Amino acid sequence: MTVEEYNQTNSRSKKLLLWFAMISFVMVFAGLTSAYVVSKSRSDWKNFEMPSAFLISTIVMLISSITFHLAKKAIKTNNQSLTMSYLLATLALGLAFVYFQFEGFSQLIELKLYPTGPTSTITTSFLYIVVVTHLLHLLGGLISILIIIYNHFKQKYNSSQTLGIELGAMFWHFLDFLWLYLFLFLYFFK
Repeated sequence: MTVEEYNQTNSRSKKLLLWFAMISFVMVFAGLTSAYVVSKSRSDWKNFEMPSAFLISTIVMLISSITFHLAKKAIKTNNQSLTMSYLLATLALGLAFVYFQFEGFSQLIELKLYPTGPTSTITTSFLYIVVVTHLLHLLGGLISILIIIYNHFKQKYNSSQTLGIELGAMFWHFLDFLWLYLFLFLYFFK
């Protein structure tokens, strides 16, 4: 086996493992949204307006997906500084997404919609569970971006070695798509 064949096999294996992980994440959220649909028939179900901060976080997340894509394109042309700029922008936007998620929680609390306790409802409890579960997965994405930034700083990526950035971008785009699905589901399925 040549070095090139080994690298191709290694790349395919890592991408396949990532796909398996992402499929398992889809199953988790399919279960949560199914439980949401079933619970909607409960007599104590209360409708609510989605906090505006969640819309802002959705827009921020979509922009971060664009910056990650641009980082991937920049490394393929060996533009190291532009790649770093886009990776740092993606990290900043990811952190902004987290900020606006917590701002959305604050808006819910201002409306007296608590996740637990005597004044909580099943509706808001589900909302918190879905959002926090996504945030936990996003934490993995943020850690991967930090690792990619570190590896890029150590000059481990170039036009012929992009696997780390490709895997990070795949996962980040997946998280983006997942949040968009969750936001639209929660926004329209009341």
